[in-house]
Amino acid sequence: MTTDRTRPLTLERMRADVARLVGEAPEDVRDDDNLMDLGLDSMRVLGLVMAWGEHGIALEFSQLAEHTTLAGWWQVVQGLQRDTPAAG
Repeated sequence: MTTDRTRPLTLERMRADVARLVGEAPEDVRDDDNLMDLGLDSMRVLGLVMAWGEHGIALEFSQLAEHTTLAGWWQVVQGLQRDTPAAG
């Protein structure tokens, strides 16, 4: 399996991954939607944490559990990407 460590995680990738898990089109998942209301459960969130961790950021389930929207998750990821040195 190849990893995405050389590419930063993007909001578009996150949106597409969430949409796939809840059976929606990416354009139907808005930044401020409550992701749990869309059908995202803790096991799926854990799967996303593991998949997105392949981008080289130290993302933890508890960081996402504090937020219920894609916008909140994106803020967490942006902070972690700023704090993680680029692979070189």
